Amino acid sequence: MSIWWSLHLRREAASVPLARRLLIGAMETAGVDPDISYDLSLALSEACANAVEHGGDSSTGYLVTAFIDGDTCRIEVTDSGPGFPEQPRSHERRRPRPQPPRALAPAEDEHGRGLFLIESLTDHVRVRNRPGRQGAVVTFDKILKWREDAALLRAS
Repeated sequence: MSIWWSLHLRREAASVPLARRLLIGAMETAGVDPDISYDLSLALSEACANAVEHGGDSSTGYLVTAFIDGDTCRIEVTDSGPGFPEQPRSHERRRPRPQPPRALAPAEDEHGRGLFLIESLTDHVRVRNRPGRQGAVVTFDKILKWREDAALLRAS
């Protein structure tokens, strides 16, 4: 069985805990292991906070979509901000250049750790710009573990 939900949220700080609570409630109801739910909810909070902070002018919102398909959860957060800096296309380079390791922001910094945390808490992360439009898309996947009494497993 698979389920999905999508939210269009205002770019305001109050939307971040709302998205997090909705995800935790859905995961709990489906029977996802609490540790996995916590990791996903923290990653979602970081992605939503980035959308609120960097996602365009205050009149625009952002979109959160969550999919549970089998043993995988995919979450996508889309905003209408300036997007990520353009990277050269692979066919424009003769040889791939090695990417420097992503540095963790100093512990005392209040900014710059969101994507690092998302990468640390999930199994696969993809960041890209919206095709043909302004905005960024952050997508992350996590393999799910289930409680023994998982409702979603019984429904299959």
